[in-house]
Amino acid sequence: MQPMLRTEALSVGYGASPLLAGIDLAVAPGQIVTLIGPNGAGKSTLLRTVAGELAPLGGVAYLSGRRLEQLSDRERALELSVLLTERLRTDLMTCEDVVETGRLPHTGRLGILSPDDHEHVRMAMELVGVWGYRANDFMQLSDGQRQRVLLARAICQEPRLLVLDEPTSYLDIRYQIELLCVLRRLVTTREMGILMSLHELPLARRISDWVVCVKDGGITMQGSPEHVFVPEVIDALYDLEPGVYDATTGSVELPPDVR
Repeated sequence: MQPMLRTEALSVGYGASPLLAGIDLAVAPGQIVTLIGPNGAGKSTLLRTVAGELAPLGGVAYLSGRRLEQLSDRERALELSVLLTERLRTDLMTCEDVVETGRLPHTGRLGILSPDDHEHVRMAMELVGVWGYRANDFMQLSDGQRQRVLLARAICQEPRLLVLDEPTSYLDIRYQIELLCVLRRLVTTREMGILMSLHELPLARRISDWVVCVKDGGITMQGSPEHVFVPEVIDALYDLEPGVYDATTGSVELPPDVR
């Protein structure tokens, strides 16, 4: 099966110097690929580049078999939806208004939503549990509630590939689990591909089909969760002392001398 996203020797960064280089990865339909690694390693920059928000410094990215830079904004939006970490600022927009903007790639030039578009908005909001907030001012919600509204916007765009940067940020554990369950349903029922970054190692271990370790200017390892979430790999990735990462639970413990 042809990957929805594939990169070859991709270099990403700001200015002339790449932050990451030689990036080879792929995301297939029905697959969750997760980037892990220390802060500042370049995960967000990589996601912004494959989402088309930053131009690559070298190499190439393919989206549904076409070079990313050859796609128009609308063509890219019909294939790919993005949820990044920056805060969206809106003026007097309800939550439903915000989610409706996800339908713009499917509407005409005037952006008028059809009954079918409104139905996609409702279904996406119900899927992430925010339909009850539809008339609320988006900026009056909590960070976690806004995060779920933005996920609904990304879903109702009907992408084949969903790119998420730290989607569990601002969410308590209940909504973290609910969000990841939604993502799993999307890849299972819609054959959607998902590329995301996560800091929560136990969640990444459980939700991912493939894990990519990012550090020191490139990919240090990639593989199945069973091969990545082992002490020698995680200790090296995060510069942990031996015994801090517990492979049985997938969590990080306090060093033995301070427990």
